[in-house]
Amino acid sequence: MTRPHVLLSVAMSVDGYIDDASSERLRLSDAADFDRVDQVRADSDAILIGAETLRRDNPRLLVDSADRRAARIAAGKPEYPLKITVTASGDLDPTLRFWHHGGAKLVYTTDAGATRLADTLSGLADVVPLGTDLDFAVLLDDLGRRGIGRLMVEGGTRIHTAFLAADLADEIHLAVAPLLVGDSNAPRFLDPASYPGAPHRRMHLADVTQVGDIAVLRYLPKAIHP
Repeated sequence: MTRPHVLLSVAMSVDGYIDDASSERLRLSDAADFDRVDQVRADSDAILIGAETLRRDNPRLLVDSADRRAARIAAGKPEYPLKITVTASGDLDPTLRFWHHGGAKLVYTTDAGATRLADTLSGLADVVPLGTDLDFAVLLDDLGRRGIGRLMVEGGTRIHTAFLAADLADEIHLAVAPLLVGDSNAPRFLDPASYPGAPHRRMHLADVTQVGDIAVLRYLPKAIHP
């Protein structure tokens, strides 16, 4: 059994924020970068987003391009990647757009969260308990058994932090927008954590690309450089 390749995808401001502190989502990417992300989604078997981001942004989390969806079908894949969210508490609103667009949905949660979600998401998603706590290694093992080869992780902060702190990320697409947020109450890409090898382990910078007015940096966290 092989775990999926894990790709973390994030857009942040020059000063490291992934949103501002207002009630409206801050759009850091431009049209060209949103199209790039749509291609990454289309190339993925599954897309994962944390429950906090799901509640805050209420995304549909789809492949928007009809041509890309058609290409997936022609390749023998589902029209849309599997959509996944992760929640410890099980506090998920069944009216969110995530549940009512696209293809299959999956929720990873704790035993307590699964009890809470048993009726809430009946008919909307498969609910998988991971035990008393969320264990992302176990989550990846389960996705591997389901045949997921490529997992795109779109955040938010806690989710990206968990994958990197557990050394489970294979690739990072870091899109840097030419904006400054400057609000200490706004969410950042990562929280403080005990990252493997920090602060001396250097990631491999595999590529730098300009997309519109965005700089996209592709890092390989496990390709260690001295």
